[in-house]
Amino acid sequence: MSGRDEAMDTVMAYFQREKDKKLFLFRQQNRYIRPGQLLFTGSSLMEQFPVTEYCATAGVPLVAYNRGIGGYTTDEFLAGVDAMLLDVKPSKVFINIGTNDIRPMEDGGDWLERLVKNYRTILEIAREKLPETETVMLAYYPVNRSHPMMRENPGFSIRTNENVGRANAAVKALAEEFGHLFLDVSAGIRDEAGNLKLERTVDGVHMDAEAYRAVFEALRPYL
Repeated sequence: MSGRDEAMDTVMAYFQREKDKKLFLFRQQNRYIRPGQLLFTGSSLMEQFPVTEYCATAGVPLVAYNRGIGGYTTDEFLAGVDAMLLDVKPSKVFINIGTNDIRPMEDGGDWLERLVKNYRTILEIAREKLPETETVMLAYYPVNRSHPMMRENPGFSIRTNENVGRANAAVKALAEEFGHLFLDVSAGIRDEAGNLKLERTVDGVHMDAEAYRAVFEALRPYL
């Protein structure tokens, strides 16, 4: 193994420990939540969304819990679905999970097929365990592949707006199948070409606070 490979393994091991720690802490925090509130759950694009602060300052009468974990795939969400969703017992959940599934699969399988299979299982579990919870499935956000950090990251190699669009079409179909609302709140963060606005992204994928504020304003009528 080369020094570069060893360094990458070290980084990935650290990243995994951080994800495991966050899940562990969520399980602890969920002992003290108030059921019947709002839940925002997913991966890093949800974790970095300061929705709890935005809801509080906007006078939203319900507590907004954030259960996002950076790097999470639908596989990981399924494995931690208790802490990420079920134990919070929300009246309404906004979910955005699956962008990290848009990557080449090690076994050569179809990433979109895996995403849809796992997402459907998540929705089936939620329907069984939380029958009174209203589910809002958020569309995946656009990306901007002109950002140098995105071009240099092998994990983003196939995360194009074309593939994001394919994933959104599949998730929208799932929402219709389950009778859930599919909501695209990205109009305020897109440029004229349909990319994530370059000035609003830190790496071509993740967003700054101003972008999230635009997302929040689009979400407000549904809170």
